[in-house]
Amino acid sequence: MARAENKETAGPTAQMVANVARKLRVRKGWTQEQLGKQIGFSAAAVSAMETLAQPASDDMLVELERVLGDGLEIFEDARVPVRLEKYPVQFQDYALLEQTAVVLRLYAMLVIHGLFQTEEYARALIGGGYPALPEQRVEELVEARLARRALFDRTPAAHIEIVVEESVLRRVIGGPETMRGQLLHLAECSLRRNVTLQVLPMDTGSFGEYAGARGELNLVETPTHDRLVYLEVQDESVLLSDPAKVSTYAQRYAKIQAQALDPRASLGLIEELAGE
Repeated sequence: MARAENKETAGPTAQMVANVARKLRVRKGWTQEQLGKQIGFSAAAVSAMETLAQPASDDMLVELERVLGDGLEIFEDARVPVRLEKYPVQFQDYALLEQTAVVLRLYAMLVIHGLFQTEEYARALIGGGYPALPEQRVEELVEARLARRALFDRTPAAHIEIVVEESVLRRVIGGPETMRGQLLHLAECSLRRNVTLQVLPMDTGSFGEYAGARGELNLVETPTHDRLVYLEVQDESVLLSDPAKVSTYAQRYAKIQAQALDPRASLGLIEELAGE
């Protein structure tokens, strides 16, 4: 069910899409039902999009471009900003950086990093959070999260390094089958040529050193080779650009990598946990 509160919180791109789509529909003399038949959506879905009760999905934007775009690519150009507007406010700036990054260095110690989540894992994680979200908002966030995976196949490819805590691999989210699917997906991702995946063992620290103790982090290198750090905790976030601070985090990340299993051993552990 579409959410009435979206009418008050919809972003400027969603508002533009709704306004332009409605005007183009009216110009063609179509009802909402007729437009829905043309694009493969119900009249209710078209109404929700036009009234901002539910911003257009990525699939709807593709179809709107095909049926109403007239080669102007209005709806095609809106796909990325509409997707960004669906993310939580504190994540939007980083999401744009992530999409254009040339290098990402990631450390995940609580759950699987969003870039690497399967649909089932993401839905269980988002749907099981607190405070509880309406089902439509859960689906909206799942769609937006999965869209981030386009980064893996982008040209030019981004170089992605990730260190995952072993405890993350052992924490079951969504049930055994969902977790097994997630582990197999992680193993598959690790075989990509632009991905380096390592696991930080649970016994790290046994000899007095544990570089990951201060929490998760994301290091980003932009197309202009600026280096930034993104940190997020309890729905609050900070984006750091100060060279001295970024350098400290980069050194800490290098230490975390050094304490992790090598990529081959990491893949073996993931496959073992998946039951392969």
